Amino acid sequence: MTPCATRRTVLLATGAAALAAGCGSDGGNGGDGRDGGGGGGGGTSPETAGQGLISTADVPVGGGTVLPDEKIVVTQPQEGDFKAFSAICTHQNCVVADVADGTVNCACHGSRFRITDGSVERGPATRPLPEEPITVEGNSIRRA
Repeated sequence: MTPCATRRTVLLATGAAALAAGCGSDGGNGGDGRDGGGGGGGGTSPETAGQGLISTADVPVGGGTVLPDEKIVVTQPQEGDFKAFSAICTHQNCVVADVADGTVNCACHGSRFRITDGSVERGPATRPLPEEPITVEGNSIRRA
């Protein structure tokens, strides 16, 4: 005798499969952070808003500083003009390595992003680094 699945069993299995698919999805890219999903900045949360990041004196004019623990890179394209971007490369989610010669550089695959707006200067990344909101208060740069 072959066992038959009851309506309840079928509905429970279908619901469980849908729940698992919904929880495991990150934009349809299999979770690898490649272009097409994932890889963006984390944004600010109530816990991190207002957090002090770095002194203005520690961000060179025409360059920037990577803050790997905060996953932020702060740049100063021109004197007194501070910008912040996610330090997570949009290619495969590596933390960017450094800032040099006007670009934020990822050592994993060689992507480079402009310090002025986070746009891609050289791939393989195809999407810019997401901007992170900051405020400058005196000599301190803080999360907005």
